Amino acid sequence: MKIGFIGVGKMASAIITGLKKTDFELIISDSSLKAGQDKAEALGVAVAQSHQELVDEVDLLVLGVKPQVLASVLNPLILTKPILSMAAGTSLKYLDKLSQADLPIIRIMPNLNAKILQSSTAICRNDKVSDQLFKIAKQITDSFGTTFEIAEKDFDTFTALAGSSPAYIALFIEAMSKAGLKHGFPKDLAFKIVSQTVLATTSNLIQGQEKPNDLIDKVSSPGGTTIAGLLDLEKTGFTASTISAIDATIDKSKNM
Repeated sequence: MKIGFIGVGKMASAIITGLKKTDFELIISDSSLKAGQDKAEALGVAVAQSHQELVDEVDLLVLGVKPQVLASVLNPLILTKPILSMAAGTSLKYLDKLSQADLPIIRIMPNLNAKILQSSTAICRNDKVSDQLFKIAKQITDSFGTTFEIAEKDFDTFTALAGSSPAYIALFIEAMSKAGLKHGFPKDLAFKIVSQTVLATTSNLIQGQEKPNDLIDKVSSPGGTTIAGLLDLEKTGFTASTISAIDATIDKSKNM
């Protein structure tokens, strides 16, 4: 199968890196021929002379352009191939309207971790997408991380939990690192300690049978240091603040 990318930013580049480990044939087209040639050389893939040339020769079209320029990019094109879109906040219904061709359309929402091939990616489809094509789409998303089949109505929630949350997790790591600095550790050392602990804790939860509360109970001894810290986190509203941040993210996503 030949897969073509229109628009090759950081996310599309990360996805292409993952796909290069598969048997898919890849070709790109970017904002200009020169930009496309430069990126194709850097990524080790083919480049089309124009967006329309790319559309005409691929089996699946991947849209990597920003949502705000999507219409201006697609309107001049005659679209005839199935579409896989990663444009944030762009519904299947809107993509169908833009295509003007009643095409199979798949929508995905990867996150920043695609660049290390560990994205959490949501995927959904319209009713024109066959099971076989959807299976291929999941092969694509699995090449740069883990795929979650999510109803489109829940994409805003997924955006908060997977798309925006790396920033929230990074903020937590930054706060812990600053606490280490406050108590005498060089910040770089504190950052390494906290980051490794977050990584190992997450791996422990994913690989084991325990839920987060089980792990909390294991670490917390009666009258000990951990429960003192946990109670202080809740006194300052840690859980409520986290849920409120997710609520705000979902609300913003729905109203973009």
